[in-house]
Amino acid sequence: MQTIRFLSLTFGACAAWMFGAEAAWNTKAVANWTDQDAQQILQASPWSKVVVAGIARRETESERREGGNMGQPHGVGYEGIDDRKFRPEALGNPLGGAPYTPAPTPVIRLLVRWESALPIRAAEFKAHETGPPMLSDEGYTIAVYGVPGKYFKGDPKKLGEPFKELVALKREGKKDVKPTSVEVFQLEGGAAVVFRFPSSAEISARDTLIEFAALIGRLQVSQVFHLDQMQYQGKLEL
Repeated sequence: MQTIRFLSLTFGACAAWMFGAEAAWNTKAVANWTDQDAQQILQASPWSKVVVAGIARRETESERREGGNMGQPHGVGYEGIDDRKFRPEALGNPLGGAPYTPAPTPVIRLLVRWESALPIRAAEFKAHETGPPMLSDEGYTIAVYGVPGKYFKGDPKKLGEPFKELVALKREGKKDVKPTSVEVFQLEGGAAVVFRFPSSAEISARDTLIEFAALIGRLQVSQVFHLDQMQYQGKLEL
């Protein structure tokens, strides 16, 4: 079985797959999907988006001490994130050599996907792709793939517990929906953080837009989904 393949996609390709009238989920039965069709659904579709994460600054040691903590935090959302800080360009280097130049800002791309949506589950089966081994499939499930780090081990729920209060589904005019559980799984291309939301939230096409917003360590993730596009075989699929 294949593990998750995280692809970097251009905006133009994403838009073509997302809005094209000939998209596989609109025109073909699952049995007729090609491998390319399945990958389009898994990587760039109304249910699956590549996002650039914001990166929160590290707290200073004094800020950490004021909060009753010592040292910098480690673990999911903290490992593998480079603190490249801009240094002002100088006329010269006091140690000799070339002047300082600003370092590039790190870019971390993550894949945000509605794992509970029927088209996603069908595409995973078609592509022989193994998703996170979630303990339950009840409710709405969203997974964030590609979180940096290669050595996160332990109970998935304990690893995910710190993020439970730092994520929500947001709709205009309604209360935020908080997750019932969060789990973290180590995969080949980085960690996957899986958020499960209650079906009692009763998300409907009348909500029009829904925003997934999460803070995973220092990674700030925000993505708006258009519910009118998340239709499969004539009904909303989440």
